Amino acid sequence: MNTDNETIQAWNSVAAQYQTIFMDLDLYDDTYDAFCQRVEKPGAKILEIGCGPGNITRYLLRKRPDFDILATDAAPNMVALASQNNPTARCEVLDCREMKRLEAGFDGIVCGFCLPYLSKTDCENLIRDCSQVLNEGGILYLSAIEGDYDRSGFQTSSDRKTRMHVYLHQADYLLESLKTNGFANTELIRKPYTKSDGTASIHLIIITQKQ
Repeated sequence: MNTDNETIQAWNSVAAQYQTIFMDLDLYDDTYDAFCQRVEKPGAKILEIGCGPGNITRYLLRKRPDFDILATDAAPNMVALASQNNPTARCEVLDCREMKRLEAGFDGIVCGFCLPYLSKTDCENLIRDCSQVLNEGGILYLSAIEGDYDRSGFQTSSDRKTRMHVYLHQADYLLESLKTNGFANTELIRKPYTKSDGTASIHLIIITQKQ
């Protein structure tokens, strides 16, 4: 099976479980606040990529009910949950590798932990595509698991029923790709994260602006 398809199917199967665990996680709320503060336009048009059950969209709408949000995910079950959790948002099935289907005109894009399931090349393409659909001055939010890319690999769920290919990413090439695609005024935030099994990692959050 194609690695990308296997990962999407895995997310589809664990959608309800993911919602239970992460819907109310507040670890990143300060970074979402920073995004909201940098998107100054009233009624801003926002795209969320890899929305999952809609936890980030829900937070953004509580903080900025004026936002016009399109929440997207490649897993249909995730999109169904996002729609239930955010009745005022538009929610659609969309693989982030097919962003060319979207029309330009977004004032902000949030991509919360989609990068851990994208290769380095896919991440570079995503950054390019985000630049193409963002308005000048638009704000981009990205998050990733920081680490040596060569140590990326499959991770299996605790019940051993699903597995996903998880990519570690390095700040240097992400920042270089952002610079190449016209982003500046970049803020870098690192947050330690410990999973329930005790495994620790550093989560990298980038908030930047299209020039």
